[in-house]
Amino acid sequence: MDEEKIREFMAVAIEEAKKGLEEGGIPIGSVLVIDDKIIGRGHNQRVQKGSAVLHAETDCLENAGRLTAKDYKRSILFSTLSPCDMCSGAVLLYGIPRVIVGENKTFQGPEQYVRNRGVDIMVLNDSECIKMMESFIRQNPKLWNEDIGE
Repeated sequence: MDEEKIREFMAVAIEEAKKGLEEGGIPIGSVLVIDDKIIGRGHNQRVQKGSAVLHAETDCLENAGRLTAKDYKRSILFSTLSPCDMCSGAVLLYGIPRVIVGENKTFQGPEQYVRNRGVDIMVLNDSECIKMMESFIRQNPKLWNEDIGE
């Protein structure tokens, strides 16, 4: 996938993150792409829905609906933030071969473990993603620590 397409899909994930923030939630967004087409999108909704599991990636996978193993093996998951243990587990469970991460400066999930399991992880170090999370964490430290299990 070329850099222009990567930026295009990450921009949609950033839109999702902003949507979550506008709803009073945590600004993390995700999209699932197959054959250069978005088939699922989502954002962290733990606050909005009082959910224990609706991180951006799991919301995105839920919104994509049921897919076959063959579909997942052709997919790319985009996330504005490095996926946590739970979301990384979903990547491994469904055999998603590639994850493109907006940033891992403010939080880094088990990227090396996921790489060791054969997943290609690309980190963009996107300045908009970094600024969005840094601002949120600074303004909402208690909520952020709850979200990451601290």
